Amino acid sequence: MIIAKIKTLLSPLKRMMKPDDSFLKEISGVIHVGANYGQEKGSYHANNLDVVWIEPIPEIFATLEKGLEKYPKQKAYAELITDADGKEYDFNVASNKGASSSILDLKEHKDIWPDINFTKTIKLKSTTLSTLVEKHSIDLDKYQALIMDTQGSELLVLSGAVPILHEFQYVKTEVSDFEAYENCCQLVDVDAFMSNHGFHQLSKRQFASRKEGGSYYDVIYKRKK
Repeated sequence: MIIAKIKTLLSPLKRMMKPDDSFLKEISGVIHVGANYGQEKGSYHANNLDVVWIEPIPEIFATLEKGLEKYPKQKAYAELITDADGKEYDFNVASNKGASSSILDLKEHKDIWPDINFTKTIKLKSTTLSTLVEKHSIDLDKYQALIMDTQGSELLVLSGAVPILHEFQYVKTEVSDFEAYENCCQLVDVDAFMSNHGFHQLSKRQFASRKEGGSYYDVIYKRKK
């Protein structure tokens, strides 16, 4: 009886544990799209990784770049990554220090985080990840993992990265299985895309849920041999 009660208490804690990032020990570098303030920089540094951060919001990018000064193996680029070069977007900046910012409008995201809203909209032009890599002569031999946190536009990032997607061993993304943002990609869409491009789902961790049904996940994909 006591053991059953302990298991019940532990189960939500297990869901809130960090995802299995052991793959970081198998690689030498990461490209992280949707950097925000680079909250993972310490973890990447601990794994001695080369890191390319990409963040579109100018004032957040400035703080990110400043915070990377003591991490010589990590660099940042101020770009909005989608599936198109030179396309102008209305980019919505969120109230939670920009973490929920998106090119998409909020929808059922508010069912989980009702206090989050957009404080302003800025005009940004996009580029694809493939173009950015070519423009800055980024050596993809150094970066075996792509990590994304772009609030519903992850499938656009992936679509624009198709020419270089085969270069990555791992892809990690945050994704929901409900319409968190207006017309956002969902888990089923990302699963199908990744399978079509030679990746399988390695792990999936739920970290937030709606009372009405639907969850947010951190998902890691690995390239099939």
